[in-house]
Amino acid sequence: MLVPVRCFTCGNLIADKFEDYQTKVKSGEEPSQALDSLGINRYCCRRMLLTSVETIHQIIPFYEAIQRRHNEIQSELE
Repeated sequence: MLVPVRCFTCGNLIADKFEDYQTKVKSGEEPSQALDSLGINRYCCRRMLLTSVETIHQIIPFYEAIQRRHNEIQSELE
């Protein structure tokens, strides 16, 4: 997961809290309460955790499509 280490706006350290935040949200806790319990009160820091997405899951399908196309081209050339 590519989470920014620090908040872009205030420079607060946030990467160390991301894993705890994810486990709390996946266990059913409200995101706002999870952020409050982790001590993330500034809205800029809250934004950093709320809007981060797992980019690797968005990139993998494109990589797999490129590999399939490459294999198709290689098989046509042979």
